[in-house]
Amino acid sequence: MERQALLCGYSVERILHDYGVDLVLYTYTEEGEVEAETIKIQLKATDNLPVLKDGETIAFPVERADLEYWLGEWLPVILIVFDAQEEVAYWVYVQAYFQNIARFNLALVGETTTIHLNKSDLVDPSAMRLFARYKASIIRQRPEVIHYDV
Repeated sequence: MERQALLCGYSVERILHDYGVDLVLYTYTEEGEVEAETIKIQLKATDNLPVLKDGETIAFPVERADLEYWLGEWLPVILIVFDAQEEVAYWVYVQAYFQNIARFNLALVGETTTIHLNKSDLVDPSAMRLFARYKASIIRQRPEVIHYDV
């Protein structure tokens, strides 16, 4: 994960105490200046990648507590599942994933739920740049005026 970020000229910071996020991704302009805001990343590794019969879909369980945290974030949260046997990683943009599920209701989720990742969504430099575009898109949607309590 860190290597892929560095290949794009980005950097990551490891979270020492895991509260549902393992890394924070910092992106930079082409001039090397740090961009506003960050992308949160949760890493999960497995020796037994749970692939569905179609051979292209990974069915990965996540805890409700993590999901509540991730869906409460306004900037992108990316779940990355690392297949330790093949040494390859796959990703899903958590908020977009659940936004696109018809009739998803967090209140109805039990202790765990399953997220489906596509094996075509590999973690590589192009994915890192896509994460940065997701972040930029969210930032562009911010309200024009923010009132800070003093």
